[in-house]
Amino acid sequence: MKLKIITPEGVLFEGESEAVTFPGMAGSFDVLPHHAPLITALREGVIRYRAEGKEQEQPVKGGFVKVENDELSVCVE
Repeated sequence: MKLKIITPEGVLFEGESEAVTFPGMAGSFDVLPHHAPLITALREGVIRYRAEGKEQEQPVKGGFVKVENDELSVCVE
């Protein structure tokens, strides 16, 4: 899946990911390949993703994520 995490200051991450966990408003949720289309708000927390076989984390203060056709666009503070 293509993951792009952006802030008002610029791009934090752009690349391929195997799985992503988001801090959703109703609790954490995972996105795996071929996930159904989705647009949702994010609360303060940590985005966890696996890229190049390594687990990575990105703290966020909130934002939005759009999932469509194995492309994840994330706008966060």
